[in-house]
Amino acid sequence: MRGWWQDLTDLVLPAECGGCGRPRAALCAECRAALCGAVPRRVRPDPAPPGLPVVFAAVPYEDAGRAVLLAHKERGALGLAGPLGVALAGAVCGVLRGETRPRGDTGARSGVGGTQDGPQGRVMPVSLVPVPSSRAAVRARGHDPARRIAFAAAGELRRAGVPARVLAVLRQRHAVADQSGLDSRQRQANLAGALEVTAGGGRLLGGGGRFVVVDDLMTTGASLAEAARALRALCIDENTGAEAARDPVTGVVRRPVLSCVNAIGAAVVAAPPDSFEINRN
Repeated sequence: MRGWWQDLTDLVLPAECGGCGRPRAALCAECRAALCGAVPRRVRPDPAPPGLPVVFAAVPYEDAGRAVLLAHKERGALGLAGPLGVALAGAVCGVLRGETRPRGDTGARSGVGGTQDGPQGRVMPVSLVPVPSSRAAVRARGHDPARRIAFAAAGELRRAGVPARVLAVLRQRHAVADQSGLDSRQRQANLAGALEVTAGGGRLLGGGGRFVVVDDLMTTGASLAEAARALRALCIDENTGAEAARDPVTGVVRRPVLSCVNAIGAAVVAAPPDSFEINRN
């Protein structure tokens, strides 16, 4: 695990650009433009896992985008969370609007804002729900990359006039195998039923508004689909008001926490290049 002095050194006197390796720059101007200036686009893996929501990505997982993500995720370059958050915020706005944004527009200038899904038509913030890392991965890396980027993205959205918050309400129910080396179907099987909403999370989710599952990277889409499933599965017992997972066997009448108004989308910083190229008409 990195020491605090290493993190401080990287912030104050970065050794090299996280994108291209240029010295004395946490992220050089060219790599920042490639990461934060790209137009987010809708992406879809092939094959797409069942239940995968609409996904927008900021950049293809190649070149500077790939290098910056790996530097932040695996090498603990925590200073890169800011620009990665800017990129993710753009992808979130793509989800909210259902279309791409002009270059340099984080959302406020395109009319993207909160939603009037709260009580008495109150404007509710957009809720970013990060896909959780396993405890073992957090211990090994010393941080949760997706969660850190989600907080940076929420800050960027708020600065652009878009009410936003982070709801870290998902957790792993059980350990899963290492995803590396698994194909799409194997990843789906590996993650099936692996996530659940934390105790008390339903009260936060039940407040209304729009929900966007966020992660740093989409590969096969299995993690995003499982996260969306866990959110949709949360129900409230209409008799007691208690949170409960959807269970068709018990016969208890329950209502979903998330209604059709609270459509779930997904946003990531990067996705495989070929996922940008699928015909979506």
